Amino acid sequence: MISVEGISKRFGPVVAVDNVTFQIDRGEVVGFLGPNGAGKTTTMRMLTGTLQPDDGRVLLDGRSIGDDHTGAKRRMGYLPESNPLYEEMLVCDYLEYAGRLRGLVGAELARAVRAAADETNLAAVFYRPVGDASKGYRQRIGLAAALLHRPEILILDEPTEGLDPNQRVEIRKLVGELGNERTILLSTHVLQEVEATCSRLIIINGGRVVADGRVGDLLAAQRDAATYVVEIDGAGVVEPLVRLPNVASHVADSVEGRVRVRLVTEGGDDLRPLIFALARDQGWVIWELRRERTTVEAVFRGLTMGRDGEDGGRPGGVGE
Repeated sequence: MISVEGISKRFGPVVAVDNVTFQIDRGEVVGFLGPNGAGKTTTMRMLTGTLQPDDGRVLLDGRSIGDDHTGAKRRMGYLPESNPLYEEMLVCDYLEYAGRLRGLVGAELARAVRAAADETNLAAVFYRPVGDASKGYRQRIGLAAALLHRPEILILDEPTEGLDPNQRVEIRKLVGELGNERTILLSTHVLQEVEATCSRLIIINGGRVVADGRVGDLLAAQRDAATYVVEIDGAGVVEPLVRLPNVASHVADSVEGRVRVRLVTEGGDDLRPLIFALARDQGWVIWELRRERTTVEAVFRGLTMGRDGEDGGRPGGVGE
């Protein structure tokens, strides 16, 4: 349904998106992941026609959206990360206004507003000012506006950003329900949402696609890899641990005066006996040692973090 062919976007000397190619089939719910500055938002803006690629093209059903931007946008619903709303308007009035911008009028507009409000459960705030709504309801209002014209495709950029855990669960459930009838591309930093709602992942890092596949396939490909979490009371902890066999990356921090290190390995034997032996030789006290199961988070870290533990995204927001 969506075909992205070698799109690139540059902002002065910064290459935000670099020759990105992927396809999304009709009815898929796809998670679009990457660290800050990886190029996610820029890519999504090119998919919706908000930005034009410097190179490459985006196609819907084989036709470039550049040939008919208006027609392409009629088929898409877009919830940007900023979710711009008119706070002084009533929710019902705002949705009617958004519907008129989409070309809806009369009875068709009224039906569309009511259907979108029902689908996103806005009854409690429907006749209240947008500015009085909680962050969770504001996200629902933005989703309702994106749904008014009954789009085939939904592009959602961080729809749960800034929500509390209960609100995240509600929006996650809503997105799952919306995916029963639509093609969805979902950008998020909350990896549990991906495992709960998405059947496929596209991971971008440094403006390039570094992984693309079914969630199960990507997890299986990383099965030989492992993540270890070790919390130790001792001196000079990090360097000896990082030198253990097959350690690909690490993150270290301090916990109540102790050192906690997360080690990501590329396979090989179980490191736990080696860590125990190292602790004995160094005189360390182990407070915690565990090997984590392979998760989307482990896959994400393995693909987007360098050996020094730093993520591979660009600093700042240009490539986000």
